Amino acid sequence: MGLLSVGQPMTWEETKKLSQHVREHGIIQFINLYKRLKDRQGDVLKWGDEIEYILVTFDDKERTAKVCLRAHEILSTLQIKEEADPEGVKSLWRPEYGAYMVEGTPGQPYGGMLAHFNIVEANMRYRREEVEELLKDGEAILSITSFPRLGCENFSHPPVKATPHSGATRSLFFPDGAIFPGHPRFATLSRNIRERRGEKVAINIPIYRDERTPIPIDDSHKKDKAARPDHIYMDAMGFGMGCCCLQLTFQACNINEARTLYDQLTPLAPIMLALTAASPLHRGFVADIDCRWNIIASSVDDRTDEERGLRPLQSNRFVINKSRFDSIDSYLSPEGDKFNDVPLIYDEKVYKKLRDHDIDHLLAQHIAHLFIRDSISLFSEKVHQNDEQDTDHFENIQSTNWQTLRFKPPPPNSTIGWRVEFRPCEIQITDFENAAIVCFVVLVTRVILSFKLNFLIPISKVDENMKKAQKRNAVLAEHFWFRRDVSMQTAATQSSEPQEAAAASAASTDVYTPMTVNEIINGKNGEFPGLIPLINNYLSGMDVDADTHCTIQRYLKFISRRASGEILTTATWIRQFVTGHPNYEQDSRVTDEINYDLLKTIKGIQSGEIPCPELLGYNPVSKTTEDIPPVIAKVAGH
Repeated sequence: MGLLSVGQPMTWEETKKLSQHVREHGIIQFINLYKRLKDRQGDVLKWGDEIEYILVTFDDKERTAKVCLRAHEILSTLQIKEEADPEGVKSLWRPEYGAYMVEGTPGQPYGGMLAHFNIVEANMRYRREEVEELLKDGEAILSITSFPRLGCENFSHPPVKATPHSGATRSLFFPDGAIFPGHPRFATLSRNIRERRGEKVAINIPIYRDERTPIPIDDSHKKDKAARPDHIYMDAMGFGMGCCCLQLTFQACNINEARTLYDQLTPLAPIMLALTAASPLHRGFVADIDCRWNIIASSVDDRTDEERGLRPLQSNRFVINKSRFDSIDSYLSPEGDKFNDVPLIYDEKVYKKLRDHDIDHLLAQHIAHLFIRDSISLFSEKVHQNDEQDTDHFENIQSTNWQTLRFKPPPPNSTIGWRVEFRPCEIQITDFENAAIVCFVVLVTRVILSFKLNFLIPISKVDENMKKAQKRNAVLAEHFWFRRDVSMQTAATQSSEPQEAAAASAASTDVYTPMTVNEIINGKNGEFPGLIPLINNYLSGMDVDADTHCTIQRYLKFISRRASGEILTTATWIRQFVTGHPNYEQDSRVTDEINYDLLKTIKGIQSGEIPCPELLGYNPVSKTTEDIPPVIAKVAGH
């Protein structure tokens, strides 16, 4: 989203009448864009990260921590510098769904030089400090994936009340006042998703059952028939889109390289989700999952009963297997084609139109699959467009298909090339951790392209892995399907096998095997090289200066130890903090006081004031040695 521009949002009934108009013109816009840019060559590697933050207000006297609803005010100040000097700023700031959230990115993308890894963490720290300068006493900016007591009584400052019988969300728990007020898009999405679905969204996640966990866990099931008594029930878009994440975008040299990166990063998405797991607390409860992914998927699931397969199709066109937020459904490169083993639902008319304009089968079905969705947010000023120049109708559908990866065409009239966005990672507490994850994923992309590696496995196995990745302690407890020999070229590039034979070969378990995250990252007894050894092999052939080498090795060592379990995931550390708190009553509840102590400790860890080797290995701010004795971070009163 750009700077805080506004428009006149349309109601769902108005938007619904224009859904076909948006689809038709969106496809024309994509065709025109594709024809202009399909042969674009020679773009250099550029990449950047996006970090979402939560603003928190601490009351040390009352020992409470609440989300701070000042994002609009703070963003307005942050964006003044960008408006004055768009090319010269070190950071860019954008609104997010919550009135307590901000999103920061580097002012300019990083490039292909390895030395750029030296400035990633510093830029992240600069962004955090830039916001901190605008905070009032008692306020903090935290990089946490989920606010533990979101939707509880008095969870915000200033307090806002839920309105179950009116407004955009009609939630029992999440007030419209907690939605970012500076742009109508967010409330409009909330209202239109609910109205299109025909009822509120329903999110039920399993409770972590402790010794004294009551079942039912609360009285939600008495208020809403969708609530399951043994699950944490949430009923608004804000519970998903009010979470934070860490995303990366890569520019490829041409469209084919972008398609290769899109495919090859797909099997890594669940591995990185498990490795970055950071959200075990929701609506004041301890959950039996570690990640946000399915929560967001449910929070924006606008499918009707017919589309969910609960009733025969009459008013709708398709039975759709997933929410519009989920893992991808098909590979885009010729090498990936035979691994597309899940039947793809797509709009046949859209597909035919794309094929008639010489767009290949794989890309045509990908776009036609995205376009089975309706527009769910439309502004009156954007209805009529110049399809030769504009792409807003295409982006209207493209940008509301929120998947593990996004294939991004160049914007019109821009120097930006074909890009791939990598979206699964959860946000971590410190800039050090986030920088390590970013640099690791970037290095993996360089290894894939340099060594022409092949990580492809059937899409169905990626879907299985996504489910496993969200389970409690998945990084140590689960086995994930992963390719045995990543150096092997696929049959699609080696032979002229018939497609059926090639597909059978791809489905063979000789191609892939269950591995732990540790085996995937660090290697498996000579059977699998491991991603970090592959990265080190790549780096050994590069001219790396001592400072950059040191930076990269610190990050790789952290990733290696996180994968092996020597360092805890953020989710495991948070869970242990809560269940080990002196006032925790083994009832799966996160009280105001526990929440305060947890977030105060997180604030201390991210600033470097509290060493936490069980989470980080060492204190990344002061860069002290790893000989610091293990400590459990404690705050006043413990």
